[in-house]
Amino acid sequence: MSNEPLDDEKRTKRASFSRPLEQGEPDEVAHYDDAVIGRAFRWSAFAFVALAVLLAGVLFLIKRKPAPTAAKVTQITSPVARAVLLAEIPEAKFTDATRSSRIQFIHHNGAYGEKLLPETMGGGVAFFDFDNDGAPDLLFINSTDWPWRIQPAQMPPTLALYRNDGHGRFEDATAGSGLDASLYGMGAAVGDYDNDGWVDVFVTGVGGNRLFRNLGQGKFTEVTAAAGIGGAQGEWSSSATWMDFDNDGDLDLFVCNYVRWSKEIDLEVGYQLTGIGRAYGPPMNFEGTFPYFYRNEGNGKFTDVSEASGVQVKNSATGVPAAKSLGVAPIDLDHNGWIDLVVANDTVQNFVFTNRMDGTFQEIGAVSGIAFDSYGNTRGAMGIDAGIFQNDGRLGIIIGNFANEMTALYVSQGASAIFTDEAITEGIGPASRLLLKFGVFFFDYDLDGRLDVLSVNGHLEEEINKVQQSQQYAQPAQLFWNSGQKTTAAFQVVPPEKCGADLFKPIVGRGSAFADLDRDGDLDVVLTQVGGAPLLLRNDQNLGHHWLRIKLIGKKSNRDAIGAKVKVRVGDQTLVRQVMPTRSYLSQSELPVTFGLGKASRVDEIEIVWPRNRVQKVPVERVRIDAMNVIEEE
Repeated sequence: MSNEPLDDEKRTKRASFSRPLEQGEPDEVAHYDDAVIGRAFRWSAFAFVALAVLLAGVLFLIKRKPAPTAAKVTQITSPVARAVLLAEIPEAKFTDATRSSRIQFIHHNGAYGEKLLPETMGGGVAFFDFDNDGAPDLLFINSTDWPWRIQPAQMPPTLALYRNDGHGRFEDATAGSGLDASLYGMGAAVGDYDNDGWVDVFVTGVGGNRLFRNLGQGKFTEVTAAAGIGGAQGEWSSSATWMDFDNDGDLDLFVCNYVRWSKEIDLEVGYQLTGIGRAYGPPMNFEGTFPYFYRNEGNGKFTDVSEASGVQVKNSATGVPAAKSLGVAPIDLDHNGWIDLVVANDTVQNFVFTNRMDGTFQEIGAVSGIAFDSYGNTRGAMGIDAGIFQNDGRLGIIIGNFANEMTALYVSQGASAIFTDEAITEGIGPASRLLLKFGVFFFDYDLDGRLDVLSVNGHLEEEINKVQQSQQYAQPAQLFWNSGQKTTAAFQVVPPEKCGADLFKPIVGRGSAFADLDRDGDLDVVLTQVGGAPLLLRNDQNLGHHWLRIKLIGKKSNRDAIGAKVKVRVGDQTLVRQVMPTRSYLSQSELPVTFGLGKASRVDEIEIVWPRNRVQKVPVERVRIDAMNVIEEE
């Protein structure tokens, strides 16, 4: 073995192929091999570290973010309602006049412990002048016992008709009227469908609907079968409306249907609350339905045009009926003189049906912005109403939603049928969130010329407070005063000290309606509750505001003038009211329209827009302020 020194190449090869000692090989050789290996390892380690540093530097250069530039910060603030002094809200007291008015009706829902969903959804009411004496009368819609629970020895509950004496006191006129009928009723629609001068009554319910023709002299006769609008026995109908959708001078009928329901389906769904057991619940697990649409043929008969008219909407994914309808607002959305429909659906998207003027409708709910909330979600929609609440031409559509969902206030953007939900910015949204809203409507309770809002509330489940401490079964109503502000929130919550505690008595609220019961010009209110007594509230405001009331009689149009608009100009303000009894939830308000004039003692212009946009100017010198005025179509 040579003893010459090893150069680096040889050392590397030696190190690379070092081997175990053979027998008899000296230790020095082994030590030398280890030394070479050690040096090689140190060089390799150095190379590895250098390579790692180099790679880290490259990665740093690649991923290095440029030095931040000075950020331009834009301050964003959430909408804040204008702080209104309590003193600005007028004092306008509502007084509980239920007993003094001699209203003794108690709603009967037939509940017996199984907690079937219809038992907690009924209770409509209608103001209408059934005897043509100029005073609005009252019809309460009642339910009855279930067929499998009827007690033969007992008289079944019936509808309840009360005649107004003109001063806000009522007489029970049910017996022998023909409206002393027993059915599992839900709501009502009133209108003179045969143009004979007497207002007729359509009643919705579970298991079939009824039509009662007004014969005059306080008598009604049922003509459901002859008219052909009874509906299927297995359906559950809710709100309904009379309206002249084809502008032929007679009233057609749209009927909301809720969900596909039977006792067996309800028990199979088996809704329960932890700690309570069987409970009333939302309709998510019930299949949807189609509404009815009936065209008036003018001879006492109707044709079912539900499918042909385009109001039957199917779920695009499953092909099943999509509607779960509880409320409807007939309104001319695009100002073309033809009535459109906005339908409030429970837990599915709301519908907007625009009238194509050829006997059909197009559904544009999603396009219009009314189908969903601002985040694209559906809500539990119940009652609905429409009105121009800011006197600026913009239409507002208000919808009462489920507990922990804000009341919706969709406001039109320009002349098109495009809406945005302005409930938060207009002051209604946050204040309404907690309550479970049913009946909602616009009305001018203080006669200042601006439309205010009343909401009647109540939960579905009697024992809800055991599982949700923030919820109560009986809930107070909410009143929103319209301050007239246009750059900030328009609506302010009215406290009891401004309108009295009677309005806020907790009830299991459902239907609601308004009318001038005592002919003093201001609007009185009735609220109904499921399984209990109604609350009749007399408006005792004494603000010294002037007012104007107008009743229209159609000649070319339907006799009730349903769908016509009245425009009253007072200075630089134009007030608009639509003749439409269908408002709120399951309910009907009076036909005459009321204009609060505030301190103004005269009006500058009156214009009536009849169906098909026929315009009639009314000489203001012919109109009496602080009085009812009857105007016939020319």
